[in-house]
Amino acid sequence: MYHRFLASVASLALLASPAFAQQDSITIGMVLEPPMLDPTGNAAAAIDEIVYANVFEGLTRFGPDGTVLPALAQSWDVEADGLEYVFHLAEGVQFHDGSDFTAEDVVFTLDRARADDSTNPQKGLFEGIEAVEPEGDHTVRIRLAEPDWMFPSKMAWGDAVMLDEASASGLAQNPVGTGPFRFEEWRQGDSVVLTAFDDYWGERPALRRATFRFIPDPSAAFAAMMSGGVDAFPLFPAPETLAQLEADDRFRVIVGTTEGETIMSMNHENEALSDIRVRQAIAHAINRQDIIDGAMFGFGTPIGTHFAPHHPAYLDLTELSAYAPERSRELLAEAGIDGLSLRLALPPPPYARRSGEIIASQLRAVGIDTQITNMEWAQWLEQVFAGSDFDLTIISHVEPMDIEIYARGDYYFNYQNEALKEVIAALNTAAGEAEQTELLQQAQTIIAEDFANVFLFQLAKTGVADARLEGLWENAPTPANDLTDVRWRE
Repeated sequence: MYHRFLASVASLALLASPAFAQQDSITIGMVLEPPMLDPTGNAAAAIDEIVYANVFEGLTRFGPDGTVLPALAQSWDVEADGLEYVFHLAEGVQFHDGSDFTAEDVVFTLDRARADDSTNPQKGLFEGIEAVEPEGDHTVRIRLAEPDWMFPSKMAWGDAVMLDEASASGLAQNPVGTGPFRFEEWRQGDSVVLTAFDDYWGERPALRRATFRFIPDPSAAFAAMMSGGVDAFPLFPAPETLAQLEADDRFRVIVGTTEGETIMSMNHENEALSDIRVRQAIAHAINRQDIIDGAMFGFGTPIGTHFAPHHPAYLDLTELSAYAPERSRELLAEAGIDGLSLRLALPPPPYARRSGEIIASQLRAVGIDTQITNMEWAQWLEQVFAGSDFDLTIISHVEPMDIEIYARGDYYFNYQNEALKEVIAALNTAAGEAEQTELLQQAQTIIAEDFANVFLFQLAKTGVADARLEGLWENAPTPANDLTDVRWRE
């Protein structure tokens, strides 16, 4: 879950490194510094933005167009009416510490992720697994409690990457995977450096060194691009400067889509927010287009449910929660609400901070006092995501096809809907595309009509790169800066 303001003159000077990057190295700009480097131990999208497909690999992986591709599993078979998956593993694979990757590592990884004491932030991905059994060194059989057509996709998430038991306890500071790059250095508050892994089992990357530099301030990010301090900023935090960068032939502006449904989550354990009339009033108080124009400089697509508009099964339900402030006041009166005060917790990304200011003003206009608290990322993850100590918060949920989070009773916004749970359970066993689409649209409609959260906009992927770079992802089907195909044009 995604996954910033003025730098001093001295800081800008430090960013002005030589404009010409070596042909086998790259410097990537990122807004947020990850709290750790273990993608199986924390929900921060910034972790995957560094390590996904670079340091760690899963049985499967997402390609740049969102399709599920083979990774450490070169192929797989589905047996026993969809209850068993047999994965055939690549041979000759080593972890960065020299250990061989075998079926036993798959057993360890998945058993660890689904254990009672698991701290995996997406433990729900593994709940359907009944058993993981090796069949020799390079074949593993996974038995499910019930058929799950999305299982190969679940194994492509960053939370499902394969681990070595010997190094698993130290991944937060020293990530050890099987990917084409190995961890070199983490300079806290500044950067993470990866270098090419010489014993990589697959196709070697063109790059030998990658530096991920953390630049939270939009003005500093722009200065870093202009000076050559970074070669690419895949999630550029200063969209107001994109026109200027696009006019400069040194750069290429890359605008694509993400899986990031940007929502204002509501804590259903709050007594007032447990009333659908209050949730509906809040939704009708918010003008999405004002937020897209004012906070995102026009980049973003309005959404009316928790689903990506580029997906074929998407339903446009924005009219259900259209901007109607008078209706908001009527609903609050019907609910007997007078003088409601709510806390709005905002994590660091500019989309959240900027949107939050606009939303607070819109809510105050209908009589809802809104107190903003700006939080650092670690504080938001601990207090809001883990502790559910909030009333309202703004966040982009960047995981692919994640509408099933509304069926998790213990998820941070504490939403409960038995009808939705039944639909999600049926979705897991749906046989064909037509049935899957019907169920996905039912789920979208249920949460939209129940005003489960306030659905704002689909986060656009607005990036900037040196015009000589090739292979960067245009879209973001998962949080990642996949460098496996990135190269400098000759």
